[in-house]
Amino acid sequence: MASAMASTSLRSTGFVANSKQSTTLRAGAFKGQSLCTTTRFTQKSRTRHVITAALDPDNIDILVAGGGGVGMDVVKKLKDMGAWVTFIQRTDSRRQAIEQMGALLHIGDAMDEASLESAWANMDDCKCVVSTLGGSPADSSVDSIGNINLINAALKHGVERFLLVTSIGTGDSAGAPPPQVFEALKTVLVEKQKAEDYLKENANKMEFVIIRPGGLKTEPSTGSAVLTEDTSVCGAVHRPDVANLVCKALFSDAAKNKVLSAVDKNQLFGTPEFEVFEL
Repeated sequence: MASAMASTSLRSTGFVANSKQSTTLRAGAFKGQSLCTTTRFTQKSRTRHVITAALDPDNIDILVAGGGGVGMDVVKKLKDMGAWVTFIQRTDSRRQAIEQMGALLHIGDAMDEASLESAWANMDDCKCVVSTLGGSPADSSVDSIGNINLINAALKHGVERFLLVTSIGTGDSAGAPPPQVFEALKTVLVEKQKAEDYLKENANKMEFVIIRPGGLKTEPSTGSAVLTEDTSVCGAVHRPDVANLVCKALFSDAAKNKVLSAVDKNQLFGTPEFEVFEL
């Protein structure tokens, strides 16, 4: 566990415990649209029905922004739950993998407000946004500015719930990671806190959920990841397990306006006692 927590590189969210990454992909996108947009709208006109629950994943539009890793796993799980998913990426390098999941690719950059705005053209009525955006200690601007731009776009378009994935060590959990890890990631964690604070400031306009994963591992799901409101807990957690918790929390009334840490209960740092948050 100690060696896992000592890593100082970042992917899209959290501090990374293992940096393996996917996949076989192809090129061919054109800015701001998906090649399957026309087909998608035709299909939706035949299948869309009235949503009877405020946050029912079946057949609603959801926007996901982020890189690979947790973001890709979230998209797959949301598609499996029946949602229409638009995935914002800066390039089309993951187009094949995204379209094979049945999701739509939107080429955009969270640092460019206009490119975010155009993402809504591909959606009928976006109910939820999930952000796994994140930078690195060398350039952490997307952790604050990029996420705040996405929050503003969501507010403008009447999104009901925004789920932001940050990292243990952000805000009031600053004391949870080992000191050397916190210091190595401090510039990123400070920027993540700015995005968290901005999202919470707008809770009267849009529901939020903030999930702070521990050290991220690119390994198969263990099924033993949990959420907690305890800001002192730290440990490792596998990316597919984080994605599973994200998708559950996105549609949970219990998670409304909550800030939650995500760890694997079998990969904790030390032997803390804490209360598991039930969705």
